[in-house]
This record gives sequence, structure tokens and C-alpha cells, in this order.
Amino acid sequence: MNGKMLEGRRALVTGSTQGIGLAVAEALAAQGCSLVLHGLARPGEAEAAQAAVRAAGAPDVQFFGHDLADAAEVERLMQSVLQDGPVDILVNNAGIQHTAPLASMPRAKWDAILAVNLSAAFDTMRLALPRMAERGFGRVVNIASAHGLVASVQKAPYVAAKFGLVGMSRVAALEYASAGSRAGGGVTVNCVCPGWTETAIIQPQIDARAQALQVPREDAVRDLLREKQPSLRTSRRGRSRASWCGSASRRRTT
Repeated sequence: MNGKMLEGRRALVTGSTQGIGLAVAEALAAQGCSLVLHGLARPGEAEAAQAAVRAAGAPDVQFFGHDLADAAEVERLMQSVLQDGPVDILVNNAGIQHTAPLASMPRAKWDAILAVNLSAAFDTMRLALPRMAERGFGRVVNIASAHGLVASVQKAPYVAAKFGLVGMSRVAALEYASAGSRAGGGVTVNCVCPGWTETAIIQPQIDARAQALQVPREDAVRDLLREKQPSLRTSRRGRSRASWCGSASRRRTT
């Protein structure tokens, strides 16, 4: 017995060319899962992500570059993915960020952040969950944020989207709790709320804080985290195993 608990399963991870999404994809691959990667990749980034996931153990890897800010593109992404086979595991990780006071937040930024961080997850779940229920097995993991639990200044659309993602996950978990059977695994929906993590999405905030305070990067990180993360340290992208995908509970973590 090789201990790879996800052999024969297929997962879609949005926003998986770097950061948390790529780490999740590698962890799933290490358990024998086939992967569908997604992202708006820079030159060479998609190829590097696919190579990393194959090296981690994925028997099959696909990549799609649809723009999740466009609802029609989300539909096309799901049609392309689902026509190639079932999705057993859906990880909604894609996210974008823009910081500004509420009164001066550009409306276009509000629309884009809500579209990518919340509405895209609604659409992927809307299209994937009924098929999971038909098969009696499915795992949805939505990656929210500490900002799905507490607020921060200058992040109105991001906080709204992450609070919404937590709430939507709870609704979906209730609606699909009776799907399938204990023997077959059933369908579960979980929402994870990570603390500050060293990914590209927070780098502009670190740079801005360092410049405003005229301090080194590490001091800027500590100042940025002070209100939300008492350790004053970011998490780093890891390679932990994906055993949480076998959980039948509905939970959120910080």
C-alpha cells in the first residue's frame, strides 16, 4: 500500500500558478491526485507550475488561463474542465487585492475584487457541486482569509468578498450535507481562513508600508501584521500533505 489517498481523483485549483494555490496543488499531487491548474500566468509561469506539480507526483496535469473577473470566462473554464472528466475536488483559491480608503476605492476595483474573490467561487461551485452530488462524492475547499473573520482599513471589497465566501461556504455545506453516503464519502464544503502568508498578493502592501515608515522590509511586515497576527510573522508557502481533503466536517480555521 503506497498511502496515496487521492489516486484516481481529479482536482481543480484556481489561482494555482504560485503561492498558496500552487502549494495546495503540490500537496494534492503528492497524494496521487490529477490536477487542473488555473491562473493568469506570466511567461513561463504556467509551465513551471505544471512541472512542479508533476514532480510532486500528479499523474496528469492540465492548465487553463481563463480570466475569473469575467463571468462568461468562468462558465467557459468549467465547461472545458468538466468535458474532460469529473472534478472530485474543487479549491477556490484565486484572489486579487487593492487597498484604498472606502470613500476613494475605485468602483471598478470593487467590481473586479468581488468578481474574482467571490462571484467566481459561486459559479465554480454552482457548476461543480450538482455533479459531485450525482456521484456521491466531492470536496470543495474555499480559501478565504483572516479578513473573512476580521476587518482591516482600506480593504472594503476584499473584506466583503472574504466574509461573503465564508458565508456562502456555510450555505453550500448545509445544502449538500445529505448528498451521497458515509460509505461513498459524501460531499463536503469547507472554508479555510489563513493568516498573512508570504505570497505575491501582499507584496505591494509590504513595499508601501516600508516606504511610508522608512523602515526595512522585515520591520514593515511586523507593522503590517501587528493588529491581526500576534506572532508578527507571515506563514510561508509549505508542502503539507492534503489529508484535509478527506475530511467530512465543515469548519473554518484561522
